[in-house]
Amino acid sequence: QEQLVESGGGLVQAGGSLRLSCAASGLTFSTYSMGWFRQGPGKEREFVAFITRGGITLHADSVKGRFTISRDNAKNTVYLQMNSLKPEDTAVYYCAATPALSRLVWRDTYNYWGQGTQVTVSS
Repeated sequence: QEQLVESGGGLVQAGGSLRLSCAASGLTFSTYSMGWFRQGPGKEREFVAFITRGGITLHADSVKGRFTISRDNAKNTVYLQMNSLKPEDTAVYYCAATPALSRLVWRDTYNYWGQGTQVTVSS
């Protein structure tokens, strides 16, 4: 059974850093593109970053230069390094997996989702 489990969220002051992890099981991780999305209070779930199975990455403009997505296929894990955090980054962060190589900024492209991890940035 396919499963994605996020970890690494928490409470941090503005300007601080966190690293989120998403461990995958039940799927051939190296053949999947992986994405990170977030949903802030009262907002829709939005794209944050993706990494293809070949290692191509894209970050949303709102996080570009502050967040970095990466993957370790040997550990079946995708990461999101978040630096220079701002209060507006406060959200539940979700990882997602898809065998697709296109339309990776769209939620509907992804087949599997984790349960989410809360990130709270205080001012």
